[in-house]
Amino acid sequence: MLQSYLSLCLASILMLDAPAADSQARAPGSRGLPTAPPEAVGLSPSRLALIDEAVARAIRGGEIPGAVVLVARHGKIAYWKPFGNRAVRPAAEPMTLDTIFDMASLTKVMATTPAIMMLVQDGRVRLGDRVRRYLPRFTGGGKEDITVRHLLVHYSGLRPDFDLARKWTGREAALEELWLETTESKPGTEFKYSDLNFIALAEIVRSVAGQSLDVFVREALYEPLGMKDTAFNPPAEWHSRIAPTESRTRALAYLGGADAAAPSDAILRGEVHDPTAWRMGGVAGHAGLFSSAADVAIYAQMLLNHGSHDGRNLLAPLAVSAMTSPQSPKAAASVRGFGWDLDTAFSSPRGDLFREGFGHTGFTGTSLWVNPDLDCFVVILSNRVHPDGKGDATHLRGVIANLVAAAVVERN
Repeated sequence: MLQSYLSLCLASILMLDAPAADSQARAPGSRGLPTAPPEAVGLSPSRLALIDEAVARAIRGGEIPGAVVLVARHGKIAYWKPFGNRAVRPAAEPMTLDTIFDMASLTKVMATTPAIMMLVQDGRVRLGDRVRRYLPRFTGGGKEDITVRHLLVHYSGLRPDFDLARKWTGREAALEELWLETTESKPGTEFKYSDLNFIALAEIVRSVAGQSLDVFVREALYEPLGMKDTAFNPPAEWHSRIAPTESRTRALAYLGGADAAAPSDAILRGEVHDPTAWRMGGVAGHAGLFSSAADVAIYAQMLLNHGSHDGRNLLAPLAVSAMTSPQSPKAAASVRGFGWDLDTAFSSPRGDLFREGFGHTGFTGTSLWVNPDLDCFVVILSNRVHPDGKGDATHLRGVIANLVAAAVVERN
């Protein structure tokens, strides 16, 4: 058994010397952003090359089984490589450029946040409105004064998640749990990162737009952007490209939950890892989205283009500015935009050298950091929870951010 494990680790590390693309992966630049040599966009090739060894160390250290790293600047991809394996159990599978990942909490900023901002720019939602205007049962327990803004910046006072020891299944049952929630602090006074905020926001989308979140963002955002690898509850034909996570039993154990129907040993693949999103049927405001590095790059570039794609403004420029500028209460120690992280304890993908920008992380090992001042972004997609939940991508995120920041040789 040990010999087999060591052989698997060696195979993963050897993959680091493989070409950036393989026969199964999408050729770089064939869809989405074009590619360019690093020096053509003001980046040092030798410094970007240091990313290779940084990821190799993380794989050797058991922090991740593999990853896809993409760096773009001035609208062009300057670095894009797969590393290691996307699966180690039940059999080893090499990582590929077109691997699709469970994005976890990047769902918050790639689905729920833009959906809400689209409703705002269309005059259908006001951020200062109390949530109960759109969800009449969102009352009691201190919830009456929570506004849409409070939800977006995580200053609602709600706790981080439901008590998963309670038995329930389905979206309607989740909402019954939400109506029972009480605040732990006065709305607007304390930063508390909470999945419940975005579960409520997704329900606002459904209430106002008359569509579930997955349908709304597919029609209003992903299809216009040409994001063909992005969806909730991905179809079966995608599963061979999806990076697996861990078993449902382990996923439930994070929050003390249990479920008699959960398989004990089956590794999740194409099924959302987050236990609450799973119980809700795979579509939730806080988790459930699957995507690829190429599609994340398309989305990030749209934001750098002030909401524009192919001459069409999907998001108004001022809506993008509002999302990505400080929106927390004045003098708050933890600074958030609408949905996006700016400067909090969750800012690991910013690293130490990027002084500005916005981004987000995902529990499964995904992250995105965008720096408008330098017109660049860094996508790091891994399935660090595979196969046994013991990985950790936090250190690697900061290291890669530092390497990219140090690679900037021309500010314009």
